[in-house]
Amino acid sequence: MKSYSDKPDLSNMSLEEIEDFISHLGKEKYRARQIMKWMYRFGISSFDEMTNLSKVFREEIKELARITSLPIEEIQESIDGTKKVLFRLEDDSLIESVLIREKNHWTQCVSTQAGCAMGCKFCLTGRYGLKRNLLPSEIVGQITALLFNTPEGKDMKSIVMMGMGEPLANYENTLKAIKIITSDVGPGVSKRKITVSTYGITPMIRRLGEEVSVNLAVSLNAPDDEKRTALMPVNKKYPLKELIDACREYPMPRRRMITFEYILIDGINDSEEDAKMLTSLLRGVHCKFNLIPFNEFPESDFKKPSDKKIRAFQNILIKHHYTTMVRPSKGNDILAACGQLSGRARE
Repeated sequence: MKSYSDKPDLSNMSLEEIEDFISHLGKEKYRARQIMKWMYRFGISSFDEMTNLSKVFREEIKELARITSLPIEEIQESIDGTKKVLFRLEDDSLIESVLIREKNHWTQCVSTQAGCAMGCKFCLTGRYGLKRNLLPSEIVGQITALLFNTPEGKDMKSIVMMGMGEPLANYENTLKAIKIITSDVGPGVSKRKITVSTYGITPMIRRLGEEVSVNLAVSLNAPDDEKRTALMPVNKKYPLKELIDACREYPMPRRRMITFEYILIDGINDSEEDAKMLTSLLRGVHCKFNLIPFNEFPESDFKKPSDKKIRAFQNILIKHHYTTMVRPSKGNDILAACGQLSGRARE
């Protein structure tokens, strides 16, 4: 996507790129660090407010560059405290981000695309298709908007790229966003607190592991190719064996594990036989499970399994020594739970 201004947008640049831009203006490279601190430590997007830059330099750079921010269009709050935030982009596309209350902090679920092209049968986002990839400024902008414009911002400690879209289908922009987020002059989020969730784009999983050390979550949802392809068309291109091999090779730090997310759908993928097949499929992979009972939404024929079936499925995985949690549904009443984001304004 092209910018809506001819001026370069510094919020789409890494520290090194801003340094290069500054040096071509004949200025010292350290000015780039000063500018990024204003942007990401204080939420300032106006060069006029960057008071440790000379007035002459401020006048010069604002003629040559710009800094964008992401305006909040709407915030909805669930009965459980979850908050869904709607953002309007420069082209009037709408995206959503979710703030999830944890025990001692907040986690932000960030979008990487406007819409999604994956077409998963259990996901509301995919029903509207893909509009476009998000720019680094639009990925990071979701974070800085909430850091500086919500009371929860100061307690936001974890970032999960599990919102709208497939992060690894927007790889370059997602990677640059991660580098900005984790920079010592950016928001300063630890790599240990960032999780990238993928439907299973195998080559990009391998590349991600080579280029940055973040947590990996894989949306699995079936124990065999037939069921997974029926639920997730991406499996035709990247079947389970190839996906699991890439996960087995993913370089996770010693005490951390790959997370396999498994949406339990009544009568589709929730049998005890399915659970047993999973234990064989993932033998030798250092991993844990997040079981997610299907979050129902209008026009979907899928249903959530009974609590009894969920417990039986979980117990089989635990019996085979897999750490297995059932993720509680949060934000269901405002369509903010897993698979319910649509990037649509409230009617």
